[in-house]
Parts: sequence; structure tokens; C-alpha cells
Amino acid sequence: MKTQKMIAQREAYGAGLVELGKANPNVAVLDADVSSSTRTLYFAQEFPERFFNFGIAEQNMMGAAAGMAKCGLIPFVNTFSFLATYRAADQLRTSIVYPKANVKIAATYGGLSDSFDGPTHQSVADLAMVRALPDLTVVVPADAVEAAKALPVLAEFNGPVWLRLSRNPSPVIYSDDFEFTLGKATVLKEGTDLTLISCGTVLGRVLEAADVLVQEGLNPRVISISTLKPLDREAVLSAARETGAIVTVEEHSIIGGLGAAVSEVVSDEYPCPVKRVGIPDTFADTGPYEELLDKFGLSVGNIVKAAREALALKKGSC
Repeated sequence: MKTQKMIAQREAYGAGLVELGKANPNVAVLDADVSSSTRTLYFAQEFPERFFNFGIAEQNMMGAAAGMAKCGLIPFVNTFSFLATYRAADQLRTSIVYPKANVKIAATYGGLSDSFDGPTHQSVADLAMVRALPDLTVVVPADAVEAAKALPVLAEFNGPVWLRLSRNPSPVIYSDDFEFTLGKATVLKEGTDLTLISCGTVLGRVLEAADVLVQEGLNPRVISISTLKPLDREAVLSAARETGAIVTVEEHSIIGGLGAAVSEVVSDEYPCPVKRVGIPDTFADTGPYEELLDKFGLSVGNIVKAAREALALKKGSC
């Protein structure tokens, strides 16, 4: 499956924030002087009285968001993922997650999508950190449609949420009637030979890899996990029981993200081969986004190769 329509998640998010602001007067938006990048400028233009630019002061912004939540507002905090993860780590953990403040952190430019700003700005290990924080819900939409559809659901949910968004245009997978359900995986293709489990905007590449495997006579299952935490354990265990081999694919280090989460579930309850496709334990480079994805382990060929290796392990264990 190859789709030609490409939309950036940040564009869909910015437009979705405006619609959310119209529907819910308690929604407030905070930004750290990057509103043209995060696309919160659309909300600022529509609701200037509910938009707060904190300048380059991410730590202060996190603390203020916690205070707003205590006053009954629903703050959406916006900055680049590497800043929200590391520069404001103490405030994220202590002021928001620990007291279960009703704050939504929109971490944009996730993964390698800030490709031309280099390793200091690329977020290749952000999910490993936030997934380990107790009681923090972690959402990684697969495309622009899901990013927009998730917003009202996350605003309704009471508690801290981490929403990882991509900068660059990515394939649109879902139709406008798609419904986002927090905590539930989406099965895009049923299959019996093995399961490809995707997280985030690499889903388009995963579907292409599935097509290659079908042409080879295989029947792969394809699952998108957009709620990384809490993980849909039953979807993972069903894949393990019914297909016997799993390949995880994520625009993140192979350490601590989707592959780790799936491996934890499988090893605890139904062991089967799991091959992890993602960024190796390294910093990336500066360059064109799609080329970086290929260079650092996320090509369609890499996914197909991992699938063949998982199948070989499956046969060897029988």
C-alpha cells in the first residue's frame, strides 16, 4: 500500500487546536517562542486571550501549565520534543506528572523530523524517557488525521498526556471518518504469518513493506500502536499467539521505545521472536528527512529484512 497524499502532523494539530478551542473554552495554549513551527499561531490568532508565549523558557512554561491546570484550565504545552523532554525534565516530572496535573504536552519535531537542525535537535530517545514516567499517557499518532482526531479525546481525558508530533509531511493513512480511541491499537491488515507493529508516521513504510511480503507469498498482520502507554497488551498478545513472530517499527532508538514495550509484554506472557526496527544506539546526522530515515535503519528494505529474520526465528523455534 502506497499513498500519495502527504500532510504534516503539525499542520493538522494547529488546525485541530482551533476547533478544540471553539468547542471548549477551558483550553489554553502555551508556547515557548516557536508558535510558527508548532503551528499554535493559528490558535493565537483566533483566541489571543487564551494563548501564552513564554519565550525561550520551557521550564517556566511547564510550571505555569501545572498552575493553570490546578485552576481548572486544560493547558496544551507546546515546544520541540527534545526541549520538552530534557530541558524541562524536572518540571515535567515533578510539577506535572507526579501530581497528575491535567496538562497535555505537545512535543513537536519528534524523531528525525527536525532533520536539518542535526543531532542536538533530533529526538531519538524521547519516548524512552517519558514512557518510564509513572502515570504519564504517551500518544504517538500515525498520521495527520489521527493527530487531529486525538485532540478532543485527550482534552476530555483527565491527567497528563505526552503527544509526540512530527514536523515533516507524512503519508495520510486514515480517512476522515477514523475514530481515535485512547489505549487501543488499530489493526490495518489481518494476517497469520507474522505481525508488523508500527508506532508513529513510519506506518506508511510499514504498509509498503507488508505489500512486499504479500508479493513474496506471505500473509503479514499490520498493527498501528498510537498509544504507547498504556499499551494495548491484548493486541500484542493476540499477535504473538496467532502469528508467532513480531517486528516492531519506530522512528526512535531501538532502546526504550515501542520495541522495548512490546518485548516486555511478550517476554512476560507469551514469548515469541521479536525483531526491532528503529534507529540504532547512535546520534543521527543532518540532512533530508527521508534520506535520514533510510540511512538510520527505517527503509522499507530494513523492515522486510527484519520480517524475514523473524520468520526464520519462528521456524527455528517450532
